[in-house]
Amino acid sequence: EDGLVLARELRQRSQLPVIMLTARSNPYDRVLGLESGADDYMSKPFEPRELVARIHTVLRRAGAMPDGASSYSRSDVIRFDGWELHREERCLTSPAGLVVALSNAEFRLLSTFLNMPRRLFSRDQLMEQARGRSMDSFERSIDLLVSRLRQKLADDPREPKMIKTVRGAGYMFNVQSVQGGGAWRN
Repeated sequence: EDGLVLARELRQRSQLPVIMLTARSNPYDRVLGLESGADDYMSKPFEPRELVARIHTVLRRAGAMPDGASSYSRSDVIRFDGWELHREERCLTSPAGLVVALSNAEFRLLSTFLNMPRRLFSRDQLMEQARGRSMDSFERSIDLLVSRLRQKLADDPREPKMIKTVRGAGYMFNVQSVQGGGAWRN
């Protein structure tokens, strides 16, 4: 039998969480999968970190996370202005609940900003944190990295509210509050 039939039969007998992982990616197939009883639907190719984050989300919604995992996940999540950074899965969840995959450099840059919000960082300091090494002072690739992170955070590049550019000095992560996880290093 196919996954749609299996999901329907499983849903009739159980409330076990179901995530469909399939090669079918058109909107009709996604709707059909969700209407058949799936709690979530992902098409191939997929980002493994996103899959892990979606599994955690579905389990959390279903109340199926083991007690130890549930408390671990809460301390593993950093919340800021409606966003959530999941340290273990190294992914970001938007205020709308969408999972936003981050590259390693984007994750390290966001981690640096969250570790010390509202602090001014020079390009060199951010480059060292994001890349793990110091770069020449004329290196401007941090600007591209900040631009990509702004896009993922839906921060308007013309009038950024979250990642502010301080002309001639660097960047500042200007969020209202950062909660969870305590002080941590990436």
